[in-house]
Amino acid sequence: MILRRQAWTATSILLILLMRDFRVHTISCHLTEYKIGNECCPMCPAGSRVKTDCTEFKSTSCLPCTAGTYMDSPNGLKRCNPCSTCDSGVGLKEKRGCTLSTDTVCEPMEGFFCRDPKPGGCGVAQKHRSCEPGQFISKMGTASTDTDCSDCISGTFSDGTMLICQPHTQCEKENLQLIKAGTASADAECGEKSSNITGIVIGVMLLVFLVIAGIVFVLWKCHIITITGTKQPKSQRREVDGAESGVALTLPVEETVH
Repeated sequence: MILRRQAWTATSILLILLMRDFRVHTISCHLTEYKIGNECCPMCPAGSRVKTDCTEFKSTSCLPCTAGTYMDSPNGLKRCNPCSTCDSGVGLKEKRGCTLSTDTVCEPMEGFFCRDPKPGGCGVAQKHRSCEPGQFISKMGTASTDTDCSDCISGTFSDGTMLICQPHTQCEKENLQLIKAGTASADAECGEKSSNITGIVIGVMLLVFLVIAGIVFVLWKCHIITITGTKQPKSQRREVDGAESGVALTLPVEETVH
């Protein structure tokens, strides 16, 4: 009988130990608490960190985050998180500065779009695509989307910065001569028609010739000049060489009366 009682006592002690061990390993804390060993301690509020954990006799001790660090939620951590920086090298600029309870918020710089969206901001940005010559910008890039490019159709051109391809200049319609045909990236080159230039030059030369001929004719009629090769009077005269055209100036000499 005594042996039976001892057996029951040993079994009871073993069951108690097993139940205690099970309770220790299955302990769960409230959402506002954190677990330290076999205890559940109250969390520190956002903007602060744990200085010392709670004990059986006192609650958790907290400290505010220092400058350059933050904590954005209730926690049981011993250190606050370092504030993020907005790196211009990856196309970011600061949208909102870091506080004790919020991290720095970054956004893309002008000409960049976000590749890694974060809550209210951006983690990594990339420069907008540049369209190639022969393409036009079919959709402008934004802070969240890249630029879209499309090819120009035949008979139009763009240097890559245009919002729409421009038609090639029609030289014939401008009464001009085509010097270089247009391409997808450059306009046609036009110039004055050669026939027009030749006509103008010939016209000017003819006008100059007529003017010179008219002057010579007037001077000849007035007996100021004579044309070389015509019959001259026997009276004395002196000749003055004219222009390179072969014209000689003859000035009459008054006869001496005896």
